[in-house]
Amino acid sequence: MRARSRNAERPTLRGRLLTALSGDPDGTPPWVRALADGDDAGYFADNGPVWTVHAGTGSFVAGIRALLLQALHPGALAGVHDFSRYREDPIGRLTGTVRWIICVTYGSTEQAARETARVARLHERVRGSYDAADGPREYSAADSDLVEWVHLAFTEAFLGAHERWGGAIPGGPDAYVREWAQAGRLMRLADPPVTEAELLARMDRYLDRGELRRDARVDEVVRFLREVPFTGVMRVAYRVLFAAAVASLPRRYRKVLGLRRAPLPVITLTRLVLAVSAKALARGPRAQDFARRRLRRLAEAAPATPATTATAPAP
Repeated sequence: MRARSRNAERPTLRGRLLTALSGDPDGTPPWVRALADGDDAGYFADNGPVWTVHAGTGSFVAGIRALLLQALHPGALAGVHDFSRYREDPIGRLTGTVRWIICVTYGSTEQAARETARVARLHERVRGSYDAADGPREYSAADSDLVEWVHLAFTEAFLGAHERWGGAIPGGPDAYVREWAQAGRLMRLADPPVTEAELLARMDRYLDRGELRRDARVDEVVRFLREVPFTGVMRVAYRVLFAAAVASLPRRYRKVLGLRRAPLPVITLTRLVLAVSAKALARGPRAQDFARRRLRRLAEAAPATPATTATAPAP
């Protein structure tokens, strides 16, 4: 009886995944339940490019890949190093980022605006200085070049991971980049890229200008990301996902980070980890299910369109 009681209290894989992503073992904190509220369909269509990419478990790899890329900009990294609590509360830091992505992706325009305002308030105090290639430079989290780099790294990471481990994107890669540009605009990025080619060209310009670099702070973030404090099967799975993020990075960026691909069949192992994760998450409601409740409610409340009566041709 005692053994059965202990097993009953042991968190399921689904619960552990959802705790890591949302801070709630059921995956239904208040901000997820609020996806069912609101008076419009939001910025992105059900089963459109953004929903498709962000709903895929390839996003687990993409999150790590995005953080590795973002760390290469010393201004973006200074904000993380000086103000983030990722060392003391890595799950809380992850949950905060996931919350913004989920609310903007699946929420009404009002919820997306409210969540973006919450993030902006957190960023108001993020300011200081860092050593740029041309000398000391003052920074603020609202600086256009930092906002742009974070948006570019996020978009490239999620697109690249989905292309490797996900299915087809409705409309193709350009459709995802074009749709997710709206998230950049919400963060006050004036001119986000709208094609995959433009996205990659802008990223390469940061590298070609010498604005990206590896230093001791980057190495510290990489070590932390490699050894995030999960336990048991979650630890094993995460190590595979980290190796996948490294392996999937464009070679130029992997070289700057000083990382090498693991001597493992990473792509295949990652497919296995993601398949198991997808099966676990499918056993209960996810964020998009709450968003679909809102869409159904709005569709049912919409006035019916008058039927068109066919007219027979005159004799």
